[in-house]
Amino acid sequence: MESLLGLLSIHVQKGVNLAARDIGKSDPYIVFKLDDQKVKTKVVKNNNNPVWDEVLTLAIFKPLPIKMEVYDKDTFSYDDELGNAEFDIKPFLEALKMHFDDLPNETIIATVKPARTNCIAEDSHIKWTNGKVIQNLALRLRNAVSGEIEIQLEWTNVPGSKGL
Repeated sequence: MESLLGLLSIHVQKGVNLAARDIGKSDPYIVFKLDDQKVKTKVVKNNNNPVWDEVLTLAIFKPLPIKMEVYDKDTFSYDDELGNAEFDIKPFLEALKMHFDDLPNETIIATVKPARTNCIAEDSHIKWTNGKVIQNLALRLRNAVSGEIEIQLEWTNVPGSKGL
């Protein structure tokens, strides 16, 4: 059995300019997948700019990319896919290994730049905030007409876990 490194909290903040699927609006929700784990947000009805403000947690055993799929909830048919994205947690995990106890609040530790090989829409800062390492990400959806999802990553060490 693989050892647990820790828990990754994904604070799903909002969606921006998601595609309309049902007469001008969508009923979006997001599924995050990592290995055999799957976590999902609530559905926000009739909204192309949904605010979830919801925290989902994944157990991290290996620093694999996390897949994100955005769907439009349909009552009488299969849910429509509104787009997908993937993000790499390796830069975030690398930043966690550093020691920051004496840094001023809101110090930027690292910046992940948008590239053709990632779904990042704008510079993503990994920061030391209120005694924690956090990363804000704006992810541009692939296979979509339009849309971005804004999330924030935070790490929790689990007592007894291998840790980083």
